[in-house]
Amino acid sequence: MGEKPIWEQIGSSFVQHYYQLFDTDRTQLGAIYIDASCLTWEGQQFQGKVAIVEKLSTLPFLKIAHSITAQDHQPTPDSCIMSMVVGQLKADEDPIMGFHQSFILKNINDAWVCTNDMFRLALHNFG
Repeated sequence: MGEKPIWEQIGSSFVQHYYQLFDTDRTQLGAIYIDASCLTWEGQQFQGKVAIVEKLSTLPFLKIAHSITAQDHQPTPDSCIMSMVVGQLKADEDPIMGFHQSFILKNINDAWVCTNDMFRLALHNFG
């Protein structure tokens, strides 16, 4: 089997790095965002590195672990990378929950940063 396309290599490396930081020290996630970055977290919108890191670092749990089920990456016409992640997470003593997260990555000054980040728990209300 041949080598994966470069956008898949970059996207996979980013995903691994992101969730390692998220699971160990969310305050360090600022390194992957820029001031123009946008985050939508369960429908709430945040713009800028400071607002994003404040949101992520104040989420109401002490420990979390992510398990990635699948990830897909595509190049965009403007030389970015779009990544979609599906997985499960366990926060504190809560039950395991599914989640979906999408990222757009952009190369700025020879570093890949996240310009767009969207997160949703995979919860269904059949009530």
